[in-house]
Amino acid sequence: MSRPRKKRNVCALPKRTRFGPMDCGADPDGYVKMTVDEYETIRLIDLERLTQEECAQQMNVARTTVQGIYAEARKKLAESLVNGKMLWIEGGDYLLCDDYVESCRHCGCRRHRHGQRFGD
Repeated sequence: MSRPRKKRNVCALPKRTRFGPMDCGADPDGYVKMTVDEYETIRLIDLERLTQEECAQQMNVARTTVQGIYAEARKKLAESLVNGKMLWIEGGDYLLCDDYVESCRHCGCRRHRHGQRFGD
């Protein structure tokens, strides 16, 4: 019996979950699905400039797990950009922090460290 998959800590869902060319239409082959935890690794490593180790701590998973999630997320971003496909962010194995600043401070979320909520 395999071990159950560990849920990843995510501070907030993205405000927008669909990105891509305006002429993409509703073609099911014309999109790439990125999970919320993959989005979170891109946000933490590329935007917040955390190391993979720091990202792993915040998401409560091993560094090697973050490395794999991040590699898959980058591949999906590249596929979307290079092939002109819509990027959809949804699903994945994650636990969402509460919307309150106090509870998110517990996980060390940088977006709440300066008294500012993500997306504000």
